[in-house]
Amino acid sequence: MSASTSAQTDSAKRSADTAILEPVTVTAFGGAANWKDAPATISIIGKSQLERFDNKTLVPVFNAVAGVRMEERSPGSYRLSIRGSLLRSPFGVRNIKVYWNNIPLTDAGGNTYLNLIDISQLSSVEIIKGPASSLYGANTGGAVLLKTNPSSMQKTFSANVETGSYNLLNEQLVFNHQSKKLNFSIQQSHYQNNGYRQQSAMRKDAVQLSMDWNMSNKEQLSALLFYTDLHYETPGGITKAQMDSLPTLARQPTTTLPGAVQQKAGIYNKTGFAGLSLRSVFNNLWSNTTSVTVNHTGFKNPFITNYEKRGESNYGARTVFEMNALKIKWLTGAEWQQNISNINNCGNNSGKPGDLLYNDKVQVTQYLLFTQVNVKFRKLLVQAGLSANRQLLKYNRISDSVYNYWQHQNTNMLWAPRLSLLYSVNNNLALFAIASKGFSPPTLAEVRPSTNQFYNLQPEYGWNYEAGIKGSALQKRIEFSASVYSFNLKNAIVAQTDSTGADYFVNSGGTQQPGFEIWLNGFLVRNNHRFIKTVSVSNSFAYQPYKFNNYITGAKDFSGNHLTGVPKNVNVTTLDIYTMPGLYLNANFNFTSAIPLTDANDVYAENYKLLQLKLGFKKLFGKTLLDFYFGVDNLLNENYSLGNDLNAIGGRYFNPSPLRNYFGGVKLEL
Repeated sequence: MSASTSAQTDSAKRSADTAILEPVTVTAFGGAANWKDAPATISIIGKSQLERFDNKTLVPVFNAVAGVRMEERSPGSYRLSIRGSLLRSPFGVRNIKVYWNNIPLTDAGGNTYLNLIDISQLSSVEIIKGPASSLYGANTGGAVLLKTNPSSMQKTFSANVETGSYNLLNEQLVFNHQSKKLNFSIQQSHYQNNGYRQQSAMRKDAVQLSMDWNMSNKEQLSALLFYTDLHYETPGGITKAQMDSLPTLARQPTTTLPGAVQQKAGIYNKTGFAGLSLRSVFNNLWSNTTSVTVNHTGFKNPFITNYEKRGESNYGARTVFEMNALKIKWLTGAEWQQNISNINNCGNNSGKPGDLLYNDKVQVTQYLLFTQVNVKFRKLLVQAGLSANRQLLKYNRISDSVYNYWQHQNTNMLWAPRLSLLYSVNNNLALFAIASKGFSPPTLAEVRPSTNQFYNLQPEYGWNYEAGIKGSALQKRIEFSASVYSFNLKNAIVAQTDSTGADYFVNSGGTQQPGFEIWLNGFLVRNNHRFIKTVSVSNSFAYQPYKFNNYITGAKDFSGNHLTGVPKNVNVTTLDIYTMPGLYLNANFNFTSAIPLTDANDVYAENYKLLQLKLGFKKLFGKTLLDFYFGVDNLLNENYSLGNDLNAIGGRYFNPSPLRNYFGGVKLEL
């Protein structure tokens, strides 16, 4: 994993020759710059990094990036944080804005169904660390830009099938085509896994079409369409004693509540998504990119205490005008999104809907206006941006004869400035400094959480100050970046748990989030004429001594306590070895320090050491590329929980991850 990455040429891709490298451009904040020259803290994940491990999950890929933590409480149940934003995410992906091919994937309600995506659908990922509200709207954690680009080769067909522990079956079929006018990719994927624990099976089927149509030399129409049918079971949290004695258990029944197995707890998600984007070049100075999107989700969630059914319709549009003149680039535009949800909660009769409890209609609208200017002064690049943002939310509890009318929770206009400076010392070294304000209004899942009541929450906001250095040395055999930052969050939205285990949210006083991140990548060997062609080592380290500030709830004062759910230290080392005959080895070693599980800091998850290995053979036979591989996850057989339930009632904090397990597969490309 890298904060800078490199793309391979077509011949290199097909021969697995990682010693042939090209710099990848950064598109975040309207740039098309080399990683080193971008005035932002951005990590780039290329195709080779996406394919390093098991082709079924983004978890080890994202976790190799300093300051990024992706959790998987059970197969398919993801959480994603950038610099500690898991504070308000007991499940799902919140407080991070996600775009796919420049089209918003995050809905107006603030939720992102990241588990709908198959890792094989992506060609690269850009991760923006720290507030990016000046151009990407509501977030204090950062933004993720997903990219899918059809192969640059004329025509390719690839097939991958993988099997492994817990009856794993993972397969993908991909067809790519490129001509002078039209470039498209069609993909089908299927995934199933019985799971390590009780009530943790998963199944996902997806189809996707991505297309670029060069209508003329000044206009390009792009499309992204996918349909995903996803079901995964949710085992729920267990106690430390249960985890130590029998970690495969699901949440057990109590004297007052049934368990996860009895209630057939799980998620059913069927989503269709369509996005179109038109890029138009008007003249030598001006261009415009406009995208529109529509999607619908049918969602069902049998939970311990109820059975929820939702129908979600989402609409959105984004337009960006760009002006390039000499050493000035100006971006200005707008984004609008709307979410319309019909939510029904019934009793859960052993996995079947019971009597109606609540029937709600909710509408959320978000819009932002933004502008940004880049000015180049010899070795100094100045980037300044500003956005104006607002969220409009209304809800109607139709099932309540007294409150059967529209009620409103609207934010005031929220302003988010950002200033970034980058000084190029020479061609290989750059210094940068950033000051940015982030904000995040409460998401729909926080205003109406699993308690099924509506809560009046205020947006959280804060300033981030950051400085760092990045560059390369020894003819780019070594690449590095280091940054120090301080983010002070006000009105922080934090999760609480009621006596039934349902989550709800409150505004705390705030948090103090200083930190330090460093990333280093080095090529120990890079020579196409030796038996061992490439040996590269990468290391990322994050120091996150975050604390609560003025956080008082009831009679309890948690001020000065460490931030719940955030490890203080995370260090990830990767090793990649490629040989001339085609043998290769990929290895990940992740050390994560102890994690506080309660606001009172009286319960911690122990530190863990996670070792993952993949050994393969990749060879080009004529025009056919074969890749055989075998891998081991959790080689050290750690009993750990990659996704804890914070502030859980009854001590049910832990969602144990699989012990040592195996996978193997074969990929064919024509």
